[in-house]
Amino acid sequence: MDFSHNSFSGPIAPEISQCKLLTFVDLSRNQLSGEIPTEITGMRILNYLNLSRNHLVGSIPGSISTMQSLTSVDFSYNNLSGLVPGTGQFSYFNFTSFLGNPDLCGPYLGPCKEGIVNGTSEPHERGPLTPSMKLLLVIGLLVCSIVFAVAAIIKARSLKKASEARAWKLTAFQRLDFTCDDVLDSLKEDNIIGKGGAGIVYKGVMPNGEQVAVKRLPAMSRGSSHDHGFNAEIQTLGRIRHRHIVRLLGFCSNHETNLLVYEYMPNGSLGEMLHGKKGGHLHWDTRYKIALEAAKGLCYLHHDCSPLIVHRDVKSNNILLDSNFEAHVADFGLAKFLQDSGTSECMSAIAGSYGYIAPEYAYTLKVDEKSDVYSFGVVLLELVSGRKPVGEFGDGVDIVQWVRKMTDGKKEGVLKILDPRLSTVPLHEVMHVFYVAMLCVEEQAVERPTMREVVQMLTELPKLAGAKQEDSTITDSPPPLDSTLESPSSGSRDAKDPPPPPQSPPPDLLSI
Repeated sequence: MDFSHNSFSGPIAPEISQCKLLTFVDLSRNQLSGEIPTEITGMRILNYLNLSRNHLVGSIPGSISTMQSLTSVDFSYNNLSGLVPGTGQFSYFNFTSFLGNPDLCGPYLGPCKEGIVNGTSEPHERGPLTPSMKLLLVIGLLVCSIVFAVAAIIKARSLKKASEARAWKLTAFQRLDFTCDDVLDSLKEDNIIGKGGAGIVYKGVMPNGEQVAVKRLPAMSRGSSHDHGFNAEIQTLGRIRHRHIVRLLGFCSNHETNLLVYEYMPNGSLGEMLHGKKGGHLHWDTRYKIALEAAKGLCYLHHDCSPLIVHRDVKSNNILLDSNFEAHVADFGLAKFLQDSGTSECMSAIAGSYGYIAPEYAYTLKVDEKSDVYSFGVVLLELVSGRKPVGEFGDGVDIVQWVRKMTDGKKEGVLKILDPRLSTVPLHEVMHVFYVAMLCVEEQAVERPTMREVVQMLTELPKLAGAKQEDSTITDSPPPLDSTLESPSSGSRDAKDPPPPPQSPPPDLLSI
């Protein structure tokens, strides 16, 4: 809803909170007055709120900071006063959102003016201490002394509990030949191999020579219910046994910190391998193998687990490669179980990584397995183009939008986006992977294939020969293969026939 650049006057109607499905509200550059209504907090999925350049007064309601869906606000150039909330979403907002309000104060706006508290001015008088004030001061000092003594006693008792909290416990999911002390010895600065929002990852070598990866989750504050994905990872990985899912060996924990111990992947993540200096060494056959293996891992989560599991953060950095470049899906810190197959779950806030988030997830906060399919489609486009999901195509443009513009959705257009570091590739394979990727990133979730169908499409690679494609939205007849693009050998794959034409409309995913 954009009502900006008008001459609306009067207060903001509290009834706006009844518009439950609004995600964007812009009331800037009007003549609105009065205070900001607290009823705005009833808009549970509001992402953007702009009230700048009006004549609003009073303080910013602290309850707005509890709106977890809010990702952008602008209260600048009004007559607001008092302390800016510093909790919840407000801890992420930039100071430019509050400029032009001389009486606003906060951590990045400067100290509050004398006598101004929560938008109200209070008189301040100075004078000599009266006998009553002196008596109160003495009583206050006495109370402080008593409190200090009690705190010292409580502190002494807590030291014993603290020593117990530091006692580590090892929980193993298989037979292990090392202890928590061996794991703790690997937590050194020189052993860090990765950092992220979910914690710091260290490489460790156990006494028996086994290499492991240790993820140290952020310490939990006392009384905090937020465990930084620890329970989700334990519940998920502790019960999963699959070749293409990263294996959790066990975990060490005390009352303050959790350490997850994984099998070590010498070749790091697909994202590092693909977008780092070694990207040119990742040949097409290896990329195709990684795509199929990662798809099998996600297929297992979606179709063979009970209840089914939605990863929620599928990306190239969460696909790890072992010494043989075999793919393993990793990092279930954001995983959620769906109790009823086929139903979606509404999340309280957006989770995932920019460039990989499905369109319906960003706007409705509803997530199901088709959100993972979209993210996997982005990974396939990374494998084909060698480009990162965002940051290389201009402001507001991601890899999906760029690919659609460059190729017009046609398989022959894949040559325009093909990774230039790939010297020789079988063109029909690249076109097929590109076709599968575009199915996965369809705007409408219902039009995307399931991961089981994706695995079948990648497994049943189309053959080469001379059948004409019928679906003009995907491709006409494939062009002759350039000898510089055709791999000398495609291994065990048959390279005689072109892909069979997809049925129109829509293509039968299981028969491609």
